Amino acid sequence: MTPPSNFNDPLCVQVGEFFGPDSSLSNALDNFRPRSGQAKMALAIAQALKKGGGLVVEAGTGTGKTFAYLIPVLLSGQRALISTASKTLQDQLFARDLPQLIETLGLPVRIALLKGRGNYLCLHRLKMARHESSAGQPINSRALGRIELWSKSTRTGDLAEMPGLDERSPLLPLITSTRENCLGNQCDHHRACHVNLARREAMAADVVVINHHLFFADLAVRESGMAELLPTVDTVIFDEAHQINEVGIQFLGNVFSSSQCLDFCRDLLACGLQQARGLVDWVDCVGQLERCLRDLRLVLSRTSGKGNGIRLRWVGDTPETTDSAKWLQGLESLASAFVTITDAISAVTELSPDFVRLHERSISLGQRVKDFMAPPSDESVRWLDINGSHLRLVESPLDIAKIMQSRLLKVDEAGAGTTWIFTSATLGDDPELRWFTEPCGLAQADVLRVDSPFDYRHQAALYVPSDLPEPSSQQHATALAHRIAQWSSVIGGRTLVLTTSLRALHVIGEVLQQHFLQTGMLQVLVQGQLPKRELMARFRDPNASTGSILVATASFWEGFDVPGDSLQLVVIDKLPFPPPNDPLVEARSNRLRQGGRSPFNDYFLPEAAVALKQGAGRLIRKEDDRGILVVADVRLLSKSYGKRLFGALPAMRRIESEKEMQLALTGLTTASTTI
Repeated sequence: MTPPSNFNDPLCVQVGEFFGPDSSLSNALDNFRPRSGQAKMALAIAQALKKGGGLVVEAGTGTGKTFAYLIPVLLSGQRALISTASKTLQDQLFARDLPQLIETLGLPVRIALLKGRGNYLCLHRLKMARHESSAGQPINSRALGRIELWSKSTRTGDLAEMPGLDERSPLLPLITSTRENCLGNQCDHHRACHVNLARREAMAADVVVINHHLFFADLAVRESGMAELLPTVDTVIFDEAHQINEVGIQFLGNVFSSSQCLDFCRDLLACGLQQARGLVDWVDCVGQLERCLRDLRLVLSRTSGKGNGIRLRWVGDTPETTDSAKWLQGLESLASAFVTITDAISAVTELSPDFVRLHERSISLGQRVKDFMAPPSDESVRWLDINGSHLRLVESPLDIAKIMQSRLLKVDEAGAGTTWIFTSATLGDDPELRWFTEPCGLAQADVLRVDSPFDYRHQAALYVPSDLPEPSSQQHATALAHRIAQWSSVIGGRTLVLTTSLRALHVIGEVLQQHFLQTGMLQVLVQGQLPKRELMARFRDPNASTGSILVATASFWEGFDVPGDSLQLVVIDKLPFPPPNDPLVEARSNRLRQGGRSPFNDYFLPEAAVALKQGAGRLIRKEDDRGILVVADVRLLSKSYGKRLFGALPAMRRIESEKEMQLALTGLTTASTTI
C-alpha cells in the first residue's frame, strides 16, 4: 500500500522546502546533499505524522534516512520515541545528529538518551562488589578501583563513557543492576541512581532515543518509569526496524537459564555473608542449587557430550533424545531447591531490601522451572540451548504480530492514535515487503520503497566463482580462504569476510593467519579473538602499517560501516539461508505449510535475500566508494532461485572469470573512479 499524497499540508510544504537544493540545510550542514529519495521519504513521514497509523519505509543505503525522519518529527512538534537496534546508532543520534539538526532548525527541543539498566553503573552493586573484593572474592581490584574513581566524576553513569572498559569484562554484572535485583525506592542510592536520572530526563524530553531491547523489555514487563513514556508519545520510530521481530520474541517468551541461576547464587551468597552471616547456612543453600543444576546438565551428557552451540527440539514434555523420567526429575529437584531457598530467605527479609528482592527472584526462578515442566503453549515453540556447562530453556512466540496488533497498533474512539514509523535499508525482497510486515502485524500499514542513490554499476562489481567446491563440501572453506589470500594481497588487505557459520569462521581465519604469518604482509583479524570494538578500530585504522583482513560472522553482517578505501572487497562464503533444523525455523516452516504456503519460497528465500542485502551493504557507503562483492556460492548461478537472490542485490557489474577478477582488483589500486 503506497502512502497517500497531501503535499499542500503546511508540514509537508515545510519539509519539502528543507530538502530542496537551496534549503537552509545545504548551507548549514557540510555533509548534506539533496537526494530525491530522501525528500520522498521525508514527505511520506510528514504525511504519516498528520494522519497516524503505520508507515513502513525501506530506504536503500545512502538515502539519508536519519535526516528523512528526524526533520519531519522535529518540525511537527510531536513528542517522539526513536528506537534503534544498536547502541552505536543510539549514541550517534543523541550526541551528533539530533543536536546538529536542532541547532540548524532553531527549535527549542529537549532530547534524552535512555538505555537498559545494564548500561548504567549501579552505585549499590558497586559498593557490594567492593565488599566482595575486601572479603577475598576473586575480583580484579585494580579494575574495580578505576571504576570507583570514574564513578565520582560521571554524571550519567553510562558505562560506554568509561575509557578502557571491555564490553566482555566479568565485572559488568557485578556493577550493574537488572530488573530482578534492583531495590527500587528501597535503595540507599535511589535519589542518585543513574537509571532513575536517565528516566527523569526522558520523561521531561520531547524526543527520547531508546533501543529495541529496552522497548520490548518494557512491553513485556511494563516496568515502572519507562512504561509511562509509551502512552504519552505521539510518534514512535523504529530505525534498523528489520531486527524488531527477532528482538521482540526474545522478551515476549519465557526463558530459564543456568546463567540466571548462577547470578542469583552469587548475589545470594554475597548478600547472605555480608548482612546475615550465621543466620542461615548460605553456602549450603547455594551449593544445593548448584548441584541440582549440574545434575540437570548431566542428564544431557550422553546426548550432547561437551559440545557448544547445541540446540535441541522440545516438542513434547522433554527435549529430543533426552531421558524423559530423568529430565523431569531433574527439573523437580531444581524447583524443590528454589522452594527451600525461598523459605530460608523469607526468614531474613526484614534485615535488608536486598533480601526482599532475592526472595522475589527465588520465587520467579522457581516458577519458571515449573512452567517448563508443563506442556508448551500451542502458539509457541520450545527448545533447549546447550553451551558447554550452561543450559538455556526457551519458550518463544513465532513472531510479534499479535502483540503489535493488540497492544500497540491501536486507535482511540475518535479514530486517532500513535504514528508508527518503521525504516531500514533491508525489509524484504518483494514490493509489499511481506518478509517484514507479516511477522510484525503490519499488513495494513502504508509501504514505501526508496532506492539507493549510489551508482552501483560504476562503483561496484559482483563475482560468483564457479570453480570452488560445492558449498556443502568440507573443502569449501579452505579453498575459499586460499582464494581470499590471493585477492586481498592484490589490494593490500581492505577485505571483510562474512561467514554463515562458526566453523567457516574458524577455518578461514586459521588458514589466512597461517598464510600471512611468515610474511607479515597483512594483518588477519578474526572475530572472537579480540573485543568487537577493538577489531573494528584496528580494521579502520588509517595509520596501520599493514592492510587488514577481517573474518567475522553474525553481528558484522550489518551495522559495520567502513566508508572509503579501507574496505574494498567483501566476501560472503555461502548463501545465508536459515538453518533448517533450528526449532524456531522448523516451527515457522510448519505454520506456513499448514496454511498451504511454501516454506522455501515464503520464508527461506526471503530470509536469505534480506541477509544477503545486509552483507552486501557493507561494501559501498559513500558516493565515491568503489569495491567488489564476492558471493562464493555456485548455487547463485546453478539454481532456479538464484535469479530472485540476484534481484535482491544492487545492480552491480558482473565479473565472469578469475582473470577478470584479477583485473578488477588491480583497478582498485588505481585512481580510476569506476570498477
